[in-house]
Amino acid sequence: MLVAHNLLSDEAKVWVYPSNRKFYPQEIEALKEKVENFVATWKKEDEDFKTSYQLLYDRFIVFYAEENSILSNADIDKQVAFILKLQNEYEVELLDKMNVCFKQGDYIQYKEIKDFKKMLKEKSVSPKTIVFDNLIQTKYDLENFWEVPITESWYNRFL
Repeated sequence: MLVAHNLLSDEAKVWVYPSNRKFYPQEIEALKEKVENFVATWKKEDEDFKTSYQLLYDRFIVFYAEENSILSNADIDKQVAFILKLQNEYEVELLDKMNVCFKQGDYIQYKEIKDFKKMLKEKSVSPKTIVFDNLIQTKYDLENFWEVPITESWYNRFL
């Protein structure tokens, strides 16, 4: 059942799919409709399954599933297959969570780790630069630890 994300518990499972580019304004409405349709029918047979989604910064697709729901490998496979379909349709990369997303002024950048390390070395980004930890696992973590300075993230090993 599709519900507003703010109605889910802090323990709700979260998946963050960062796009290597911002979705274009003319893509947003259709993208939201596709994601909402997927989420609404993801586990339709399970009446107790509560799920939601968000499109953040026109760049991150976030799925939520209430923690008390049982998700099988097949359910996760459906989600990944859907993401792969979006990748092909929009010509974006959504499954590479090891690249770095960070704020630079008003913009969100997406860089390969090797390029990010080089930027750190050249002081193009600072330890205070806000990075997105796309490996977070719960709604609570998304709300509290997703956007953090490099010093408070797992990327701090590169400082």
